[in-house]
Amino acid sequence: MSVSIPSAGGPPFVADGGLETDLIYNRGFDLEDFAAFPLLDNRQGRAALVEYYTEYADIAREAGAGLILATPTWRANPSWAQRIGYDAKAIDRVNREAVALMHSLREGWADLANVVISGVIGPRGDGYVAGERPQIGEATDYHRAQIESFAGAQADIVEAVTMTTAQEAAGIVRAANAAGVPVGIMFTVEVDGTLPDGRTLGEAITLVDGVGDVAYFGVNCAHPVHLARGLTDDAWAERVVEFRPNASMMTHEELDAMTELDAGDINLLVSTLDNVRAQLPGLSVVGGCCGTDARHVAGLWGLSR
Repeated sequence: MSVSIPSAGGPPFVADGGLETDLIYNRGFDLEDFAAFPLLDNRQGRAALVEYYTEYADIAREAGAGLILATPTWRANPSWAQRIGYDAKAIDRVNREAVALMHSLREGWADLANVVISGVIGPRGDGYVAGERPQIGEATDYHRAQIESFAGAQADIVEAVTMTTAQEAAGIVRAANAAGVPVGIMFTVEVDGTLPDGRTLGEAITLVDGVGDVAYFGVNCAHPVHLARGLTDDAWAERVVEFRPNASMMTHEELDAMTELDAGDINLLVSTLDNVRAQLPGLSVVGGCCGTDARHVAGLWGLSR
């Protein structure tokens, strides 16, 4: 199947919502260390994943847009997977099986014009704080194995999401370039619009763009109000192609301490994203992140659920 990966100002794509928060709070799963990939190892888990992704295929179909099928592998790297009993061989297996599941879903959705399979890479450390700050070479070595698993399973692209530092993102770009697979980089930002490591979004994008070939950039795990505070009229903003906002306006620290879901205000999410669109001329991929589900993403596409 021939696919076209997202590009600045290119055809629109629907991305999914907050996979882990949806599974925990809406579907009743207990995800150790916030890891969704172990669901691939049992029938009930796989069925829940299929049900979850099908909701977003329906949104893409109704919106007349493409679909990003992002693997449930945000935690499928050594630092996190080994904590719950996955060794290097098992990590390779589960990353490949995640891509294989996406291929099987795509084959069943022949009516969707453009379904892109994305191998999702998460940070080595926490997604909310820049605690671990690997340098570029260290990050290249660390993320190489997962990227090679995705490339070997024929993912169309790899996407690094919730990146807290520019150096780790740059290392991922180098590893993806070496593996010959396109790469998208998504940073997260704090309530003031800067990265957890203190860099501005513009500084981070400029640094990473200078290291290697990046298909596009994006932002996830931040409310549109927070992202807006970090946007400028400079040329780097044209490189932001994907946005997957949080439902909540809380800080990352507050969200980390939550024991109940903050599903936010969908109408506010939609209106504030509309305001951000005017500052992001290249935006073509829209989905959700923590606290969002199919209702939120449908709303962002002018649909209802």
